Amino acid sequence: MKGKTRMLKFKRHIICSVSALVLGCLATGASAQDTAPTTEAQTTEDGAIIVTASRITTRGFKAPTPTSSIGALEIANNAQPNIFTTVAQLPSLQGSSGATTNTFSTSSGQQGLSSFALRGLGVSRTLTLLDGQRVVPANIGTGAADISLFPQLLIKRVDVVNGGASASWGSDAVGGVINFVTDTRFKGFKANISLGETTYGDDKTGVVQMAYGTSFLDDRLHTAVALEYHREEGVGPGDFGEKAANGRDWYRSSTLVNTGQTNNGSPQFQYKDHAQSYTYSKYGLITAGPLQGTAFDANGNPYQFGYGNNGAGGAAGVPLKDAAGTVSGCFTGFCIGGDTSANVGVGATLQSGIIRTNFYNRTSFDLNDDSEIYFTINLAKVDTHNQPNPGTTQAGLTVQCANPYVPNSIKQACTDNNITSFRFGTVTPWLPNIRVNTERKQERFVVGSNGKFGLFGTDWNYDAYYQHGKETSDIKVHNLLLKARFTAAINATTIGGVIVCADPVARANGCVPVNVIGNQTPSASALAYLQPAVGAYQHTIQTQDVASLSFSGEPFSLWAGPVSMAFGAEYRREAYRAVADPYGNGTSTPYSPDYPADPLLSTGGGNFYAGNYRNGRGSYTVAEAFLEFNVPLLNSEQLGAVNLNTAGRATNYSTSGAVEAWKVGLTWDTPLDGIRVRTVRSQDVRAPNLNDLFGPIVSTNLPNFTNPFTNSTLTVSQNQGSNPGLVPEIAQNFSFGLVLNNPMWFPGFSASVDYYSIEMKDAIAGGPNATQLVQYCFDGSVPSACNAFNLSGANPYVNVGNINAASIETSGVDYEFSYQRSKPFGLPGNLVLRGLATNVRDFTTIPGLPGTVASQTAGQNSGATPDWKVLFVQTWSTEKFSLLIQERWFSDGVIGNQYVVCTSACPASTGNRPTLDNNTMKGMTYIDIGGTYNVRPGVQAYFKIDNLLNADPEPSPQTNTGLDVNPALYDTLGRFYRVGVRFNY
Repeated sequence: MKGKTRMLKFKRHIICSVSALVLGCLATGASAQDTAPTTEAQTTEDGAIIVTASRITTRGFKAPTPTSSIGALEIANNAQPNIFTTVAQLPSLQGSSGATTNTFSTSSGQQGLSSFALRGLGVSRTLTLLDGQRVVPANIGTGAADISLFPQLLIKRVDVVNGGASASWGSDAVGGVINFVTDTRFKGFKANISLGETTYGDDKTGVVQMAYGTSFLDDRLHTAVALEYHREEGVGPGDFGEKAANGRDWYRSSTLVNTGQTNNGSPQFQYKDHAQSYTYSKYGLITAGPLQGTAFDANGNPYQFGYGNNGAGGAAGVPLKDAAGTVSGCFTGFCIGGDTSANVGVGATLQSGIIRTNFYNRTSFDLNDDSEIYFTINLAKVDTHNQPNPGTTQAGLTVQCANPYVPNSIKQACTDNNITSFRFGTVTPWLPNIRVNTERKQERFVVGSNGKFGLFGTDWNYDAYYQHGKETSDIKVHNLLLKARFTAAINATTIGGVIVCADPVARANGCVPVNVIGNQTPSASALAYLQPAVGAYQHTIQTQDVASLSFSGEPFSLWAGPVSMAFGAEYRREAYRAVADPYGNGTSTPYSPDYPADPLLSTGGGNFYAGNYRNGRGSYTVAEAFLEFNVPLLNSEQLGAVNLNTAGRATNYSTSGAVEAWKVGLTWDTPLDGIRVRTVRSQDVRAPNLNDLFGPIVSTNLPNFTNPFTNSTLTVSQNQGSNPGLVPEIAQNFSFGLVLNNPMWFPGFSASVDYYSIEMKDAIAGGPNATQLVQYCFDGSVPSACNAFNLSGANPYVNVGNINAASIETSGVDYEFSYQRSKPFGLPGNLVLRGLATNVRDFTTIPGLPGTVASQTAGQNSGATPDWKVLFVQTWSTEKFSLLIQERWFSDGVIGNQYVVCTSACPASTGNRPTLDNNTMKGMTYIDIGGTYNVRPGVQAYFKIDNLLNADPEPSPQTNTGLDVNPALYDTLGRFYRVGVRFNY
């Protein structure tokens, strides 16, 4: 039954796709771009085909895997300081990481990281290449390259392969491949200078790029150099409350509040704006007991806190003054309206500040007319900074009534009510805000040779190279609180008329008391005690060494034409080492002078208010070989031309053993003018990265742990973090599509429509606790759990990090068309229209653990995969000027597909299917305009305005009051102006 259902769904997809292709042909006047048809491959001077979707590089080859290309002119017209932004606009890219994401983070190191994600599968399942070569990862957590470190001015084309390509390129190419192709023979000089800022006067941006290429020795020795400097101030943060940075007025603390009603016909959750937590206030709030509802102003004076209500109007909430801290007339944990001055969500950076520098050189020497040797060097660095939140939220503190900082009126109230302490909450506005500085430095060297040679009467291409890459990442977090010291410092007493810390052990180790009530600036010595000047840090070095050799040619011919083949082998070693500060990592050895020993702090680490700073190291090696054929099966004027493209790759990982990837594809150039049919079936892999296998771990002892295999108890070490027993993820990719390429009856028009389906097994995802994990292995419910523990030997352990248990299923349809016309409507110049769209039909994640349920995230605008994502571009260019209009659109969606929407007569609300009164998130349309003017030969001025209508982001409410927007999908910066000048000689 399941197979029949899938076949019916597939037939519907194909019918809809064909209909959409016809409609696209009828609507070509509505969308745009400015390059040759992107459904076709790129051709070199000698007629060889360069197709990123394949390793075949011979004449006449057409890859069956859908590939979109962005040319140098498109890149220039989009006028972005980072080419990442241009590519990330393509609809098939969903959930990429950029400068506006990860700004809430302290220790991930992903701030300002420019990494792509295809099909919403995450950046770790998209392979990014530079001239067909791997690039050392820029972050231990993702294992992905940082595109901003590439030589952007020398990039002449970006190929986006929308489909599995592991058979051709290896691990990580589950969602697809993005290949940046540089101009390896560039001659001349070109430069780009641009300035920009938002309509709010922030994120001031400056870019200077230069490239120079020349040749010597009768054009046999060639060298090209590129230099780049890029600076962005960033945006934010806002302040406490609801005031976003520099006049932005869209933030309103949107929250899904819990009514607590699960079976009375009303929705359990309600969508509310202006939510206010009643567990803290800006300058302090007593949250439980007989003094509950007493707040303090900036001077420490008490007053009655302004509680909101349940959002339905009427009287404000009233504290029940009980030990639980409950409030009547509000929701669980939240009121609506009232005093929202302590909300911290908008106080996060909206975009990380960035300083980026880049040096690139490629030098080559022609051994003869057919072969060259070359050397490339890429030295690049990105510095970013962000603020994850203002102050530090402190709920549930205990303050003694005898504390000398407590106002006398409150001390008297304590006496009257026969209490000695009270529960207290604040956002500590008197503490300097956290600042995260992240630096990523790349050193990449490649030496290689490529060309062609004759063998057995045919021409062969070869490519050989060795690459060494080193990525150094430094995370330094300033003004980060030590939790145990904060607890000691706020517990003050008076000895000999002097206010001191009440804990004698803390006093002996430098504790300086602070006033947690009001907004009293602590002394320099108190701040130094709470927030060490050196702060938290993590220093990480990753290395990647790759040796590769491949060949491509046409060894023989069959009845329908020459057979093409490519084959090769590759060896790769990945390694990393991380060193963290002693307070974050923990240590049993003496501390350094910057981190003196303190008995209040745990030697197991984790002492800072936020983040995870740990030591770690690990490495693995990969040996693999691939073989690919293109076999012409039919070449008939009556029936058309049919080609079979098949490839296989055998890979051996030092950590998990052998794994195979393969693909089988067909293309049929039908006898109908310009129409081609293509389909691909492939098995693709994503191997666990260094962080998955060897990332930093936190170990704790579990005494009296039951071993179900022997029915005995023992003490085991529980390792929270990585899992060396992980194996590669396996994905099954399928696509089927139609291509219309420049037919005689519609010259200049090309279009394609492709259905895709990806089914991934053994996906790496969060695992259960130690007891559950061992039991899953024992009862056979999760076989992969058996790789995560060893209960025998002298040091038994259980790794409770990720395991290979989850499954992901996603499917949808890609659409693309372009149209070019000279002298449109009798006007001079050229008109180019281009449109791309992706419709995600399904994105199901199955955790694979007992008791868990599948989740559907297609159309969930709080995530990465809206139902529809569309890009339309129209350009009109003449010899003197060009104009561009671009529309970026994605469809309306939901907050979460798990919710049952109702306002009355609701079914019982459950953990898997909670009820909610409003589950909508509006889609968005962004309009960009730009233009160029040729001032003189070789000099071009340009402008660009992104988000012309200054569209505000839609709230993405959660069950807390964070920054409730989704920066991976919505523009949080607003209208952006950019001007610049280009030189090309």
